Amino acid sequence: MGKSVFIKTYGCQMNAYDSDRMADLLVPIGYEVSQAVDGVDMIILNTCHIREKAAEKVYSELGRLAPLKADLKAGHNAPLIAVAGCVAQAEGQQILERAPYVDLVFGPQTYHRLPEMVKSVLQTGKRIVDTDFPVDDKFDFLPEERSSGDVSRFLTIQEGCDRFCTFCVVPYTRGAELSRSAQSIAVEAKAMVSDGAREITLLGQNVNAWHGDAPSGGEWRLGRLIRYLAEIAGLDRIRYTTSHPSDMDDELISAHGDLPQLMPFLHLPVQSGSDKILAAMNRRHNANDYRRTIDKLRHHCPGIALSSDFIVGFPGEEDSDFAKTLGLVTEIGFAQSYSFKYSARAGTPAADQGRQVDEDVKNERLAGLQQLLRAQQDSFLQTQLGVTVDVLFEGAGKRRGQVVGRSPFMHPVHVEAPDRLVGSVRSVRIQQCFANSLRGEVQNISAPLSTDHLGPSVEGICA
Repeated sequence: MGKSVFIKTYGCQMNAYDSDRMADLLVPIGYEVSQAVDGVDMIILNTCHIREKAAEKVYSELGRLAPLKADLKAGHNAPLIAVAGCVAQAEGQQILERAPYVDLVFGPQTYHRLPEMVKSVLQTGKRIVDTDFPVDDKFDFLPEERSSGDVSRFLTIQEGCDRFCTFCVVPYTRGAELSRSAQSIAVEAKAMVSDGAREITLLGQNVNAWHGDAPSGGEWRLGRLIRYLAEIAGLDRIRYTTSHPSDMDDELISAHGDLPQLMPFLHLPVQSGSDKILAAMNRRHNANDYRRTIDKLRHHCPGIALSSDFIVGFPGEEDSDFAKTLGLVTEIGFAQSYSFKYSARAGTPAADQGRQVDEDVKNERLAGLQQLLRAQQDSFLQTQLGVTVDVLFEGAGKRRGQVVGRSPFMHPVHVEAPDRLVGSVRSVRIQQCFANSLRGEVQNISAPLSTDHLGPSVEGICA
């Protein structure tokens, strides 16, 4: 009888990708993924360290798992418990000290060694901490992905970050930038398409810093890679996240206008509209640099929808700095955004900076910013009413007889239609908008699936 593993994933899409690959690695040694924690042979917490108190949340979860180890006293098998990901990288040995029932602690750069670690724990009973930054490329050791049949897939092409923004832990938990080769990415992308994928999102901590080996020698940047992947038959949609403004070169920008497969939606974090704060964050761009990049993008793809990240209350932020952030948001206009209060992350330069902003001031500024961003999001949603968009249907909706997919702008779109449309791209006329989604009517519901088409989802987006 085979063994089972339950994997709980925290954080970003890259962690989701890593969790899937951990599952792939465990298959050859007899583990299958379980959707429930009860009765499993192994539990993996794949953690994220971006947000405040991330480590304490992991320890709380471990506390809830501790009673499972008590089964040993009753003569039953207890599951192996593993902590993976960025909290594991940051905390290391401390996890074993605070939670002595944990068997494995390993960072995001060492999970390709998971089968060997599991075997060692089972054979010796000795706990393992592996948080090295190995010189070998873990992607060279990963097995082929298991079949999932998912219409939309994630593909990690780059890891780590060399930017060292003063508020961010990623360079310390994910390490230096590493770019996979174009050929290895293409091989994995083709396998995904053969398995039913029609959309692939390219992932990286700083994805547009990707600079990998080209198939015929030399080096490519992300724009050239996307053009290469766009040649894969059956790959209808390409996205990428998360980007840094300083790495938006002209080739990548022009690809947004040249390639119908590259969706007209971009998440490009700016963090602040104040040059003083951007310098304190070590962002290596100023507000006008960001404006010029957006102008170029809109020149090549006039209908592109933009998303961003904002931090309010960064050390030293004054009312005038915050006003500049509001001004930038008002000027550019965002279809979707994420905004947060600054929280000190242990080990980052900003944590030791003086002039910390009062929490009440942070709360007030965040509320004001979110009100503006919400109004912009609502306004963008309203522009979709009566418009016909191409929707890639991904699965069943919450209601019987309903299917749901994504517009080019990442909006969930619900329609009343048969589930045979899952995996197809269909024109949908938008009839109603909600807080975070749209509802519409399929325009070509009776058309054969073979007539599904590529192209921009709204006529004239990038014309």
